[in-house]
Amino acid sequence: MNIVRMIIQISFLYVLYLLGVFIQKTFHLFIPGSIIGMLLLFILLLTNVIKQDWIKAGSLLLIRYLPLFFVPVTVGIMNYLDLFKGKGLVIIVIVLISTILVMMGTGWISQWLVRRQEE
Repeated sequence: MNIVRMIIQISFLYVLYLLGVFIQKTFHLFIPGSIIGMLLLFILLLTNVIKQDWIKAGSLLLIRYLPLFFVPVTVGIMNYLDLFKGKGLVIIVIVLISTILVMMGTGWISQWLVRRQEE
């Protein structure tokens, strides 16, 4: 029964993704459909149209195996190594700086949300 519940939850998340892609293509938006689907999920959770428990098991399963989704991308980079010749150091610096900025921004926002919730 637990497996069926997870399949239904993951299917619901996939339907939201497909809805986001549909909205993006219909209105010719520059925002990717996956982001629109994520925003739809956020709005549905925020307005309590769906409860967190309704998608929790499926979401946790996807997050548990999330690193596996990056393997094809990493292997795909091997096909384009010539693009990185001479620019590899610059790309590494850009990736490190952007990672630090994302970590700092996430930390600042999470601390701000915790302080706001305590008030």
